[in-house]
Formats: sequence, C-alpha cells, structure tokens
Amino acid sequence: MIPSKVTIYEVGARDGLQNEKGVISTDVKVEFIRRLVAAGLPIVEATSFVHPTWVPQLADAADVMAALGDAGKDLPVLVPNERGLDRALELGLKHIAIFGSATETFAQKNLNRSLDEQFAMFEPTVTRARAAGLDVRAYVSMCFGDPWEGSVPIEQVVSVGKRLFDLGASQLSLGDTIGVGTAGHVKDLIGGFVAAGMHVDDLAMHFHDTYGQALANTFSALQEGISTYDASAGGLGGCPYAKSATGNLATEDLVWMLNGLGIETGVDLAAVVETSVWMAGHLGRPSPSAVVRALAAG
Repeated sequence: MIPSKVTIYEVGARDGLQNEKGVISTDVKVEFIRRLVAAGLPIVEATSFVHPTWVPQLADAADVMAALGDAGKDLPVLVPNERGLDRALELGLKHIAIFGSATETFAQKNLNRSLDEQFAMFEPTVTRARAAGLDVRAYVSMCFGDPWEGSVPIEQVVSVGKRLFDLGASQLSLGDTIGVGTAGHVKDLIGGFVAAGMHVDDLAMHFHDTYGQALANTFSALQEGISTYDASAGGLGGCPYAKSATGNLATEDLVWMLNGLGIETGVDLAAVVETSVWMAGHLGRPSPSAVVRALAAG
C-alpha cells in the first residue's frame, strides 16, 4: 500500500554541502536552512559536528547552530562520536544522527573503525543521548553497493542496520551511497528488514542518483510502504570518502513525483526551487535537479 503522506528529511545543508570545495560562508548556510524550513520541509538536517579535518566545509557547525538560535534546537545534526554529542548537548539540541557503514572497507575509510568496532563507538553516544532525552536517528551507508567491495549481501546490510537501530535509534535510514541500487534490489532489501522484525515505519530511504535510478527506487520503496525519504534541495551532495557518490535525490524531483501521485508532503515546491536557484548562484553552477532546471527556465 502506497502511503498517503510522506515525510521528506531534507539533507541539503549537511550532506548536500559537505563535499563542496569552495568555502561557503556561515551566513549563507544559515539562510539556506531558514529558507528550507520556510518552504515547509518538516525536517532539515542542519550540519555535522565532525572534526574539521575530516569535513572542512562543516567546520563552522557550532556557529551555524548558534546563529539559528532557538529555531535550530529542533533541527537534527550529525554526530560521529561522544565529542560531537558533547557539542550538541552544550547547544541544547534535541535531535542527533549517527552514521554507520554496512561494509568493512567504508567503515575503515569513513570511521577509522572496523565493521564491528563501529558499534562500540556508537553505543555510549546513543546511550548518553537517549538518557538526556534526545532523539537519535541512525544512518547506514553502502546498503546497495560499495566501490571497493562491490555488491553488498542483503543479510549483511540487515545485520548491521538492525544492530545500529537496536542501540536506541528511532529511525534507520538506508543509504544507497554510490547510487547503484535498482527497484528490485530496493524491494528485496526492505523485505529483508521486515523479515528480520523491523517495521516499515522504522525505515527511511536515502537514494543517490548516480545512475538515474533515484526516483524509480523511491517508487519501489513507496510500494513497500516506506514513508520517509532523505532528499537534498537542488540535488546537492555526495560523499567525501566515496568518489563515485554523486548527488542526492533532489528534493524538487521527489516532490514533483509525489505531487503527481497525490501524496501529501506539505512542501512548497516553488519555494524550494527558488531556494535551490539562490544557492546555485552562491555555488557558481546550475542545479543538477531536472525539476529545478525546468521550472526555473519556465
């Protein structure tokens, strides 16, 4: 049964900007977030408290959150470990996300931990966050394929994903980090999690459009009952530790399709398009989103 309402989890300000080479000012980031919230996006992930050596673009995370003031306290931030959690707690934030890997190689490259060691790193972070009353989301990357290891067995993804979720997360986002997923694979992966005892309401999908399959994959997930989708305004994004990871599913392309299906999102499409055109001006290049290009030209 296709859901009648979908929640779009906007990742443009974090996942979208983290791979940008040119320096984006704190003021522009703050304005970007404010515009996305004003466009009716129900969840806007603001930044990441990762060490600036790893992701220099987000080195101003604390400044961004401070500039947002009270409005920023309801916005999720990515935290890699307990140090990141400390910074979130100092700012009075209410929602954090952790970011795990379904494969050994990416765990080593992205987390400097083995596949098994990552859980020991995340456990105290999640335990402390929950004790402090914070909501925790868990991402698991490389769910469909890994540039170093190739295809990833569904049972391996399910095992890693469930372990991350069972640490105390409220939602598990399944990432097609390099965009190799297909509609059939999406159906099988969701089926694997359901067979392992997880409910579709506990799952979200995070698609990249490397092979142009993000919308087809979204439709496949809709047919399985998934009602939360990560997307990035203007199709911004990639992953600094996976060179074959191109842009995220564009928020505008997703909203256009969902509108056509009569699925409620609460998102003002024109406002998101206007925001993406504005951000493209700051980045010095046009948006890769087909819907942004079409509507902006019209």
